[in-house]
Amino acid sequence: MSNEVTMPGEQAQALLEQLADWGTMTTIVLHGGSVFEFMGPFPKGSVAEGFYNLSGPVPGFHGHLNLKLVNHIRFQDKQHRGRESYAFVFENAEGEVIFKVFLGRDEKGELLAEQKQRFLAMQQQYQ
Repeated sequence: MSNEVTMPGEQAQALLEQLADWGTMTTIVLHGGSVFEFMGPFPKGSVAEGFYNLSGPVPGFHGHLNLKLVNHIRFQDKQHRGRESYAFVFENAEGEVIFKVFLGRDEKGELLAEQKQRFLAMQQQYQ
């Protein structure tokens, strides 16, 4: 498995638009030593005033993403607690993580097969 495969940051909006149709995922934001998690479909968004504005259902996941700061998106594929784990890691020019979107899991904790297939196919395009 490789942790070196990336896609250009200019692809961030197109990727997020696709992820809105992938179903349940886990979005993680690390800030100030805290970990914020949202489990559910990644919300659809639109561009206004320089931000990609997430517009999920209320209550739900909302936010305003400054995609100009995304330098690249790393394909993370590594073991987590002894199980395979895949994520899109949005990083800035300094290599700092802005946020991560992990593939979803079913009620048994197994990765959603369709998401895994899509992730691996996309990762292959950038190798």
